[in-house]
Amino acid sequence: MLCTNRRAACICGLGRSAALQILAIATAIAAVCALQPIPIRSAGFPLDVCRASLAHPTALFWQQCVVHCGPSKTALKLQLFTTRGPQCFGAGAGLKGLLMSSPASPILRRLPLGSQWPCMNPFLFCAHHLDAYPKGNGAYGPDAALLTGRNLGHDFSGQDGWNMYHGHTVPGFPVHPHRGFETITLVRQGMLDHADSLGAMARFGEGDVQWMTAGSGVQHTEMFPLLHTDRPNPLQLFQIWLNLPASHKMDPAHFTMYWNETIPRLHHHDAAGHTTTVTVVAGPLPGAEAPLPPPPASWAAQAGSDVAVWIIELAPGAQWQLPAATNKEAVRVLYWYEGDGLSVENKTEQAQTALQLDSQHAVQLHNTGQQTAALLLLQGVPIDEPVARYGPFVMNTEAEIHQAISDYRRTQFGGWPWPESAPVHGPTPRRFARRPGKTEDERPPAAA
Repeated sequence: MLCTNRRAACICGLGRSAALQILAIATAIAAVCALQPIPIRSAGFPLDVCRASLAHPTALFWQQCVVHCGPSKTALKLQLFTTRGPQCFGAGAGLKGLLMSSPASPILRRLPLGSQWPCMNPFLFCAHHLDAYPKGNGAYGPDAALLTGRNLGHDFSGQDGWNMYHGHTVPGFPVHPHRGFETITLVRQGMLDHADSLGAMARFGEGDVQWMTAGSGVQHTEMFPLLHTDRPNPLQLFQIWLNLPASHKMDPAHFTMYWNETIPRLHHHDAAGHTTTVTVVAGPLPGAEAPLPPPPASWAAQAGSDVAVWIIELAPGAQWQLPAATNKEAVRVLYWYEGDGLSVENKTEQAQTALQLDSQHAVQLHNTGQQTAALLLLQGVPIDEPVARYGPFVMNTEAEIHQAISDYRRTQFGGWPWPESAPVHGPTPRRFARRPGKTEDERPPAAA
């Protein structure tokens, strides 16, 4: 059952519960035998289960390795091999923290949210940035006195309720490269300044979404200017990484803006008159207008991918039924990140929880608290290809990763056309985008 030296193990046709019990035994054996970190391939998807940022690596193992082949069946094909490195698990580590549901429940498992949220193929990464930035100093950053004690250039401390990230004077992420995937950035509150090696630039926020296809390679910045000098500058955003299939990993980079005013929304009123609002970033939702078209190379643009990115907000007391996915192969995770009370299928959930759901079941949601309950849904059919990751590069093989590093060192992915490594777009809090090669700004419909 536990296979090393690149020997594969298969479990097909077992009931989900039985398969997971067998895998629990295998994982425990690996821990007891003090095996080194095990890169795990599930249906061809490798996963480094030793990511230091994850509080529950074993739980992430389960979340990534279950591949559904029917309402009550599980098919797993694992290729396990040992490598040198620090110990991955202590004896039985994480097993007690894994919360699984009965086979009849549409909730397949629950995981706590952390700084980086657990994701499932085709998604690679999801981070929720929630920073209570203070008033600005007139140069788009905080007062110098507030920087004391921070590791500038790599500040993820959360000191005083906010981070500088990789910024030194202005918070954010100065110029850095990407290849082989897409970034979807949803700014719920505050402003983000973008610039890239294509020559594009933008300031967006207050509900806007940027969808960037890195493709064959792009450099960009994401800075969080503190524009207001007379009041705080709170910021809330999601950054989601969506993988690209091998056939599109080397497509040209692409820049897309979805202005808040153009993003479809569903407003549902239940029998008691309580309102649920669903913001449809990607993926059709019955009752809402058609979503805006994704970038042409995106997995979301491929027929049958069933990619959905929705933000669901339930007013206190509101009830809404999350519909089943269209494609039976789709996987979905529902992240409850805001609110003080939620039941799913009449079961009370703990706050700050990720729920992996059986995508073929509609799920009843009920806000049982006194505050708005906010949830993010990520859904899609997995990309049935191997994944090789190194920092900002996501390819299919180790050789392609080495090639990406070599190409970046040689070409800088077209070079950096801006005079600064962390440009900020002036003091006016206006939203705009300037497309590559253009001299005029695109504005949101309400501001045009």
